[in-house]
This record gives sequence, structure tokens and C-alpha cells, in this order.
Amino acid sequence: MTAIRVLHVDDEPDIREVVELSLALDPDFTVRSCASGREAVAMAAEWAPDVILLDVMMPVMDGPATLAQLRQNAATADFPVVFMTARTQARETDRFRSLGAVGVIAKPFDPMTLAALLRTYARPSHDPLEQLRTEFLRRVERDAEHLLEYRKRLDVEGRSPALLEQIRSTSHALAGAGGIYGFAQLSDVAADLEDVVTAEIGGAAPGAGTDRALDALIVAMEQCRCPAPLDARSLKRA
Repeated sequence: MTAIRVLHVDDEPDIREVVELSLALDPDFTVRSCASGREAVAMAAEWAPDVILLDVMMPVMDGPATLAQLRQNAATADFPVVFMTARTQARETDRFRSLGAVGVIAKPFDPMTLAALLRTYARPSHDPLEQLRTEFLRRVERDAEHLLEYRKRLDVEGRSPALLEQIRSTSHALAGAGGIYGFAQLSDVAADLEDVVTAEIGGAAPGAGTDRALDALIVAMEQCRCPAPLDARSLKRA
């Protein structure tokens, strides 16, 4: 499961230690601690926590001032901030929420329930497929370079069975994986190329069909990687 990153800010070392021990009861939590608001602002921008647990009463830069600094930076403006304070009367709680806090936790707190409470305020966990999707796009970039090279070789070297098989193998892999990562059109175009190449290898289709399908796949791959797709007519032939 994806770890929940908690940035805890409190000028009291004893409180920082208790919070760290409390959150360690939940293996999904990863905690970093800061002793001042200024330190927290810098660490939040660097570490991108899923939730910030912020003490209200601190010297130099108190909790509200720290929150204001976080909101002024686009990189940290959306991080959920939960105030921790002994001032939990309704009037005070409403004021803290009006400043942009998503919640308020009372001091003293229950160490056994702190993790469960913080979990309700944390940003949604990152999509576990996101890293795989990023790696797939890198693969698309590499495969696009290979297919461009194969396209040139078709014109220069002729339509050898070995070269056609390389094209078929690449398109087969893309057809199977594209839809999994949200690229259904890429998957369909790759499947079309696989079909026509298979037919050409078997002698049941002319090479022109393979060329058109290959050009279409190269364009579809470029559309996955950048906002300005290539036009098939602009593909340079050797």
C-alpha cells in the first residue's frame, strides 16, 4: 500500500516524539518532523507530504502564519493542513477552518487513534498504476524510434520476413498493453498493424497496407507523448 506522508510541525520535542511514536503504530505512515514554521515551509515544498499536522502556538512563526506561507506557494498551496491545539472551542475551531485548515485535533490527543484520525484528512493515495503508466510512455518513445527506423528500412532494404516480424512483434506488444494504461486508440491502431503485417507475411495482403498502418501507429504513438502530433504525410522517407 502507498505510504501516507505526514509532516508534523511542533516546537516541543516531547510532542514531536509522541506523535512520531503514535503514527508509527500504523505501518502505512511515513513521518517527518519540524521544530518551526519556517523549517516546515521549506520541507513541505521539498517532500510533498500528504497531510501536514501543524501546531498552532509556536514562536516566531505560529501555525496560522505558517499556513499562510504554505498557501502563497503554488507547490504547497493544496496540501491539507490539520491544526493541533488546546484551543478547541467552537469559535476557535471555526476561525482555524476559515484560515484554510481542513481539520483541528485537540491537545491532549489520544496516541492510539491519532493515525486513524489523520488518515481521514490525507490527500488520496497516488494511483499505483501511475509509475507503470510513466514507464509505458517511456517504452512508447523507444518503440516509436524503432518503428521509424523500420519504416525507413522497408524502403531501403525491402520487405524481408525478418523485418516484417520485428514490426509485427512491436505492434503486438503495444496492442496488448496500450489499453491497460488508458491508451485505447493506440492499442487499436497497433492491433490493426499487427493484422496487416501478419497478412503480408502470409502472402495474403500487399505491402501498401502495412505501410499505411505503420504510419498511423507512429502518429498515434506521438499523440501519446506530446500535444502536437505528427501528420503521417510529414513522415520522412529515406
